[in-house]
Amino acid sequence: MARKNYSEEFRRQAVDLYETTPGATVREIADDLGIVRGTLRHWLEVYGTGKKTAADGTLTASPLKSKSTPPPTSPEETPDAKIARLEARVAELERDHAKISTEREILQRAAKYFAGETRW
Repeated sequence: MARKNYSEEFRRQAVDLYETTPGATVREIADDLGIVRGTLRHWLEVYGTGKKTAADGTLTASPLKSKSTPPPTSPEETPDAKIARLEARVAELERDHAKISTEREILQRAAKYFAGETRW
């Protein structure tokens, strides 16, 4: 079997999909994307944040990556710490927005494809 090369963007999107899909497993995501589970696990080690969205929608630590979770912010948060925290949140929201845009684009392409396929 030939070895497949995936773009870094695809790898990051696969990791993001795993981390943000509530209750998703490595097996489910790998099967959906048509990749080997071990490949996805490797990408999670390289590109993962160590966070995972649980089935109930809460953010938890990923069982695949053991990063120490940062301590909760104190009421006396320094301006630099607050800026760093907010920049991280902005980056997270931008990733979510990019993921949603990509999914929307994929669904639009699929709709066009299937609409063209039904014209006998």
